[in-house]
Amino acid sequence: MAKCPTKVADSFNVGLGERKAIYLYFDQGIPSVMTIDEDNCRYFATGKCKVCEKMCKKGAVDFEQKDHRVSLDVGAIILATGLSVMDPTPLTQYGYGRIPNVITGLEYERLINATGPTGGHLLRPSDGELAHRVGFVQCAGSRDLNHCDYCSSVCCMYSIKDAMLGREHDPESVSHIFHTDLRNVGKWFQRYQIRGEEEYGIKFVRGRIAEIQHGPADNPVLWYEDTRTREVASLEVDLVVLATAALPSLDAKELAGTLGVKVDRYGFVLTDDATPSSTNVKGIYACGFCKGPCDIPESVAQASAAASSASTRVLGNK
Repeated sequence: MAKCPTKVADSFNVGLGERKAIYLYFDQGIPSVMTIDEDNCRYFATGKCKVCEKMCKKGAVDFEQKDHRVSLDVGAIILATGLSVMDPTPLTQYGYGRIPNVITGLEYERLINATGPTGGHLLRPSDGELAHRVGFVQCAGSRDLNHCDYCSSVCCMYSIKDAMLGREHDPESVSHIFHTDLRNVGKWFQRYQIRGEEEYGIKFVRGRIAEIQHGPADNPVLWYEDTRTREVASLEVDLVVLATAALPSLDAKELAGTLGVKVDRYGFVLTDDATPSSTNVKGIYACGFCKGPCDIPESVAQASAAASSASTRVLGNK
């Protein structure tokens, strides 16, 4: 059977895998619809091919569709622009981009996911071998006066979760989490940390990583001071995972400027202390990470509040 001849880096999998020019945005997406990447489709580039159109039994491929703008008259707007993550390349002491087996938390998430490029197996980028020893480096760019001086809030918990997933996929997996201090402040979060340590063998090391060196067989070597013992030590691992700083989404500041919404010095949307979903512009509300670092349960609660405020305004104006 003929297949689409063009393959490009899959942005959803953070470039760790490939996709075709006609593809699903991501597995389990709702609605589950395909799209065509015009920038990489051979037909749009050369006027020849149309393999996907010939092979689609439903006749669903339409090369004549065009993007179009829609104008809507609405009574309220909710900003929920999410987040982006810091590029850790400027953190040269960690060797990201230079040491092949130093990755980000987001890249780890895709590798350990069953729908990811490796089918859920934690394979090292350098040689495709299974990573048994993993070091998690917290506050990579966060709580750092040279980069992001705020706490990104979610990193401690997702690193613990990822370390647990690593052990569930590989019984020989051993994870070390290097941290300044753990900020697990949500309901039962502390219990989750204890469970990770007692049931999954996670080793928590209080101390920031000073440097990561390129060791033998592409193994990263982490140098740190254990602030409990006051001793300088090193640890060789198969894979290092950087918990990079979480930032406002790339276009959030521009969108806020278009709407006249105020943002703080980081680019997070400012809201009213009395009504936390309300911005300085009447009828425009905000929720989730566009307001500041927060986890999924808090984002959902904020979304409910914003939706309630928006519906009250719309219904009240009818």
